[in-house]
Amino acid sequence: MKAEHDGDLLEEDSPQENGVHTNQYSSISPPASPVAEDNPFSTYFEEKVHIPETDSQAFSFRKLWAFTGPGFLMSIAYLDPGNIESDLQSGAKAGFKLLWVLLVSTIIGLLLQRLAARLGVVTGMHLAEICNRQYPTVSTSFSHNFLLLLVPRIILWLMVELAIIGSDMQEVIGCAIALNLLSVGRIPLWAGVLITITDTFVFLFLDKYGLRKLEAFFGFLITVMALSFGYEYVLVKPDQGELLKGMFVPYCAGCGPVQLEQAVGVVGAVIMPHNIYLHSALVKSREVDRKNKKEIKEANKYFFIESSIALFISFLINVFVVAVFAQAFYNKSNMEVNAECNVTGIPHTDLFPLNNDTLEVDIYKGGVVLGCFFGPAALYIWAIGILAAGQSSTMTGTYSGQFVMEGFLNLRWSRFARVLLTRSIAITPTLLVAIFQDVQHLTGMNDFLNVLQSMQLPFALIPILTFTSLTSIMNDFANGLVWKISGGIVILVVCAINMYFVVVYVTSLNSVLLYVFAALLSIAYLCFVGYLAWHCLIALGVSCLDFGGRVRNQPAVFIEEQSEYDS
Repeated sequence: MKAEHDGDLLEEDSPQENGVHTNQYSSISPPASPVAEDNPFSTYFEEKVHIPETDSQAFSFRKLWAFTGPGFLMSIAYLDPGNIESDLQSGAKAGFKLLWVLLVSTIIGLLLQRLAARLGVVTGMHLAEICNRQYPTVSTSFSHNFLLLLVPRIILWLMVELAIIGSDMQEVIGCAIALNLLSVGRIPLWAGVLITITDTFVFLFLDKYGLRKLEAFFGFLITVMALSFGYEYVLVKPDQGELLKGMFVPYCAGCGPVQLEQAVGVVGAVIMPHNIYLHSALVKSREVDRKNKKEIKEANKYFFIESSIALFISFLINVFVVAVFAQAFYNKSNMEVNAECNVTGIPHTDLFPLNNDTLEVDIYKGGVVLGCFFGPAALYIWAIGILAAGQSSTMTGTYSGQFVMEGFLNLRWSRFARVLLTRSIAITPTLLVAIFQDVQHLTGMNDFLNVLQSMQLPFALIPILTFTSLTSIMNDFANGLVWKISGGIVILVVCAINMYFVVVYVTSLNSVLLYVFAALLSIAYLCFVGYLAWHCLIALGVSCLDFGGRVRNQPAVFIEEQSEYDS
């Protein structure tokens, strides 16, 4: 099932045995029909949305509406509490100067999401399933690169799970902080975590009442965020000239290490690894006949339009947050804020010591500061927006966990068991942090979680470029030369930026023991990233790296496994 496509060098000259290609990246046959994909153990896909037929070949709003949903669920990850915190810190530390970084990061995110959606649409499988099939785990003998073949799939799964856990901790704690603010401190952090766990379980089963109803609920939460943060934007009245200048002039006058670190943090917060896995799975919820090239092409078009709209809305919401803190709190000192809080009678003035140090804010302090300057209503509306952001992203994070676990481990459990397991893996460390950590001292942990997710980015970006560039997997829809080159450059730049963020964070720890530990960890980390990059470069057409055809030749056991999947 090979289609001709320039730039794919793996399938060319690949050896055959008994008529079977023995290349590592074996071809993937699409299901004969949408019904063939049905799986009683599947997450989220008990029903598929029907795509209406139209007489016209031109753009159809009816079809766009039918495809609308996955992109908005994906965009929620751009609005999670970790992102909101990055936004407000960007505004408070750099004013409007880093809005262009947010814009560029969102555009890069859209291009990566395009690859994720195309992979799911064309193959009928999501990224975790493709990784499970294409990266080897077993060898025919211990002497045949055993360690190399045993590890990749398992390590990749563990790395993605770490990213999901880190993101989930930020989301759940964001919800808990919002509940604490709304209750004027009466609901402690650990109680807020337990409440969030409970209501997430309830909301996750909304799709039993229909997939479109679940998507409508997510749409409602996004609307709540837009109204909440939009209210703050209107209240503060940011300087529109400065806002546009910061958004479209890629320059940061007078910026130093603090602003540079914040710019890197913005990139890391926007481009999240588990979101790539999530979007490649969500597009499977639409009824697309993958034997029909016209339907695949149409689905790719409408999913791209929908993703563009969804990310544009999420970008506006992020701009609201940056602009509010840039206008109202850029270059403000702790003493100024303390004095304002005393005048308005807002509690927690102890958060702002009586000194002239520049104000540092997080989600919790941000709400308090808004209350001090603009009244209690601003504080409570801020908390409602954070609650909506945390709740929606917690639900999509749980879906990510289920897709990843099912894909990498090929689980065949009941849905409740899978939800319980994926929730427990992410929630247990969150609950421990909530019990032993005060609500006022979580910024340091949030920085650590951002670093953790930055380190996991290669484990989503490299595989998605690898597999969308292979004709053996994508057929006529594989990346062309332009996408291969531009995709490779984008991924290299994003990974380099985030690794800089990691280095800055580690060097700020000022501990020799931690330096040694980080150095050892870095060696193992870079070796595995190098292994994935090696496969990716071969997929991009650098055939000289395919030493002795090792990547092309796969063990017989793997071929048998492929046959079982294809059946």
